[in-house]
Amino acid sequence: MTTMATRPDTSTAAQSQDGAITSELLKKYQGDFNATATNRLAQNAVTQTSVTDVALNRNVVTAIDHTFSIKLDDWSVTNQKKSGRCWMFAGLNLLRVGAMKKMNLTDFEFSQNYTLFWDKFERANYFLEQIIDTADRDTDNRTVAFLLQRPLDDGGQWNMFINIVNRHGLVPKSAMPETESSSATMRMNQLIIHKLRENACTLRAEAKNGAELASLRQTKDEMLSVIYRMLAIHLGTPPQSFDWQWHDKDKNFHRDGEMTPKEFAEKYVTIPVNDYVCLVNDPRETSPIGRTFTVDRLGNVVGGNIVKYLNVETDLMKEIAVKTLQDGEPVWFGCDVGKMMQRDLGLWDANLYDFETLYGTSFGLNKAERLLHQQTQMTHAMLFTGADIADDDRNKNRPRRWRVENSWGDENGKKGFYTMNDSWFDEYMFEIGADKKYLPEELQKALDTEPIVLAPWDPMGSLAR
Repeated sequence: MTTMATRPDTSTAAQSQDGAITSELLKKYQGDFNATATNRLAQNAVTQTSVTDVALNRNVVTAIDHTFSIKLDDWSVTNQKKSGRCWMFAGLNLLRVGAMKKMNLTDFEFSQNYTLFWDKFERANYFLEQIIDTADRDTDNRTVAFLLQRPLDDGGQWNMFINIVNRHGLVPKSAMPETESSSATMRMNQLIIHKLRENACTLRAEAKNGAELASLRQTKDEMLSVIYRMLAIHLGTPPQSFDWQWHDKDKNFHRDGEMTPKEFAEKYVTIPVNDYVCLVNDPRETSPIGRTFTVDRLGNVVGGNIVKYLNVETDLMKEIAVKTLQDGEPVWFGCDVGKMMQRDLGLWDANLYDFETLYGTSFGLNKAERLLHQQTQMTHAMLFTGADIADDDRNKNRPRRWRVENSWGDENGKKGFYTMNDSWFDEYMFEIGADKKYLPEELQKALDTEPIVLAPWDPMGSLAR
């Protein structure tokens, strides 16, 4: 049993009338700390060693099993390096499974640099359109301030990934390989963001001076020419067509000849991506189960699909993920990756760290409360490529743990594959991309309802990065 510290006796005599911390109160806190041997022991440990190493729950670590009753992957992991493209890597990693099967390859990657280029360019246009739309508001208006805070981001959502595939297609990695800036995006992003804020200033000034919408958009088109040039300098020029030929794993030669990116995507994307929907679990009262919702001004392609979620119970999300895996397809998902994670071990568990014993206090927020108080949000996207399913009659089809394909290279976990205990799924999983055919009929109908619109700064508008 965890022993919690008793609440300090902050008597009126030790408190100031204006709420400031008094010297008497500080003396009491210090005395209470020094009087407890476990506090001194914890201080000795944590001042010399990482707090996660000190609090690591050895019972969880030694009990972990990295075997799975369902395991799809027989390929190597990818590496997003110093970029926030996890959502994009996870999406392309999902699509490459069918492409490898169709081309009879053991290893293949779509170009992540190609989709990065077009996402950046489309998102610049999306941002400038939002600036034009809000040009009549002051810069200290909360929505305008929010837009200016992050004009461009590496992160994204499932619907944003599909927007890029639908608009621009895909190419193999050899047709647009990585560059220094695609693998380390910070400096490029800083310079483009600087330019976009300058563009925002110009557009707002023209609007204030009475410029019509057509004139503002002409100015915007000239601005986008500069953004395109900057992106091409950093990332290279995206190909309009390319020649595709390869040797398969049996050493047979194949040639498709010259293809456009859209032709390549049409031929080698083997799952019906436009039938895939984003299922989320948001337990707040503002997001009723069985309803769709969206986040205001969240997107990347003007004229593309909005980011739309269908809120479902966690158990249904698990059920659909298992069915998808059983049908031979990995599952794209988004989560709060950094909570209760040991990166070198490649392990997530809801009780991985015993911080409560270490600090002598409880950490009691539930998932809804964490969302409401800015303690959690979706931060990373990956793939489920397997699961371990209990096969007893009482717990039939109950997942005990999940196999995860990450995009952080092969140095951690099991050559880049991680294990997620099911306890962690309940607390820190937020969404999956899934074929709507797996949904019950009433939830398929719910997809067509008008979505609830959340504020732009709502935590469910966070981007996996």
